[in-house]
Amino acid sequence: MAMNSYTALLVDDEPIILRSLSYAIPWTDLHITNVLTAKNGEEALKLFHEHQPDIIISDIRMPTLNGISLMSEVMKRKENLIFIVISGYGEFEYARESLKHGATGYLLKPIDHDELTAMLEKSIQKLKSQQEATQESQQLLDSVNTLSLLARERMFAELIEGNQRALKHINWLDDQYLQQPYYMMVVQLDHITTFNKRWSTDERRLWLFAVRNILEEWSTNNQALAAFPLHSGEWILFFKNMPDDHKKQLAKDIVLHVKKYSKLSCSVGISAIVHSLEQLHHAYISACDALHQRFYASTEHVFIDQDQDEDKLTQSTSGWQYPKWLEKNIIDSIRTLEFASTREYLQQLRLELERGNLTKDALIRYIVEIAVITRREFEHLQIELPSTVDELIQHLMESDTLEEAITALSKAVEQWISHFEHQQHNEEGPALIERAISYIKNHYHNDIGIDEVCEFIGLSASHFCTLFKQITGSTFLEYVTNCRIEKAKYLLLHTEVKVYQLAPLVGYQDSKYFTQVFKKMTGMTPSEYRVTAETT
Repeated sequence: MAMNSYTALLVDDEPIILRSLSYAIPWTDLHITNVLTAKNGEEALKLFHEHQPDIIISDIRMPTLNGISLMSEVMKRKENLIFIVISGYGEFEYARESLKHGATGYLLKPIDHDELTAMLEKSIQKLKSQQEATQESQQLLDSVNTLSLLARERMFAELIEGNQRALKHINWLDDQYLQQPYYMMVVQLDHITTFNKRWSTDERRLWLFAVRNILEEWSTNNQALAAFPLHSGEWILFFKNMPDDHKKQLAKDIVLHVKKYSKLSCSVGISAIVHSLEQLHHAYISACDALHQRFYASTEHVFIDQDQDEDKLTQSTSGWQYPKWLEKNIIDSIRTLEFASTREYLQQLRLELERGNLTKDALIRYIVEIAVITRREFEHLQIELPSTVDELIQHLMESDTLEEAITALSKAVEQWISHFEHQQHNEEGPALIERAISYIKNHYHNDIGIDEVCEFIGLSASHFCTLFKQITGSTFLEYVTNCRIEKAKYLLLHTEVKVYQLAPLVGYQDSKYFTQVFKKMTGMTPSEYRVTAETT
């Protein structure tokens, strides 16, 4: 880290002393690059206001404004100012008074240059330590603010995905603005699959980071209530309620803004009006419903949910409904690698859609939605998949019958399953354990078990336990417990999360049991750990 440079101010009514100090002290070696001089207190006070020096070396007895009066003026205007006084042998009482006012030290005349140099070296070290402490405090504050933002976005994501349990953990976040009428925009990159295939992982990360910055800056300038990413290539924005034409104009501006600064194409779905955090999931479904129109229009468009009747978000309607439960089962079966169940659910989907007696456009719309969601789940398994979802969608759109569309989707899913299983079969032990560790780090806050992880990487429990111990030196339970406790320690040190709120955030549903485990691992309760950390 580069050494800071400092400014010093020399004050004395004797010109010979000023010249002596200016030339005899190795100022450059002390990193003092600017040395100012003043022949009295009034001139010194003026220079202080103009240059804000870090160090003042001043005689005590001077005409008009003496050294003690000067020190009294400047010390209250600049925190951490170093003030060194110079006095004669007969002025010891003045020197003692100056120390009471906060002087760093004093020197007797005639001035010993070596003694002053040593005093300056200590003063520079003190200034450096103060600056480092201030810098560390600011970094910690930035970390806390970032963590608070990430925690809020995570809670939003949980609610958007339909997990209402997140509401009991959100009371410490300040989101009162979502208790008034608001609507959601879902911004999605067009041709996301092609985007993912075209760029490497690092390149995709940079592009998505760039788009996020673009949207966050745009949101700040256009009074969005919040803006954050949800899925890869998808961002969520909240706005207070406004007329439809204004909504569409804002959304069109987003499309143009992203195109201008990232050269990427995106579309925007606008939800119906909602009134509370509990309705985040409904708002997301509404905005995604609007985006489905993109399959029948073209890219770089704005789509608004045409059914703005709020009752559709909170009440059941008579007649057939889209089988959301079946969609969830398909997603869960892929996440748990129960591919036999995935195949069964796809066949149930055909029966459910037949029962609905829907139009062809509606049928294709629902199947396309399942295809996109299913493909996304396979991409989350961190494998390279053959073909693109765009090709599948094109095939679905060209299907003449429901059976043909379901068959096309089933064949694509079989291909993805086969590709996943082939890749797993070719992976070696360390790579599999690395995937297991990644899975643990991404799911430690859930109630994960060894069977779940074994299914994810495709190993038997006995083989996994032996391999995991050999490679990590820990048992599965020891590793998960250590991961959770380390996350808990980080939250205790860097956030203001209440201790009773901490357990579910790191995977423990029983706060009492969490406290017992934490104390066993650290020798302290969570509260004691936080207090100890704050006092050291």
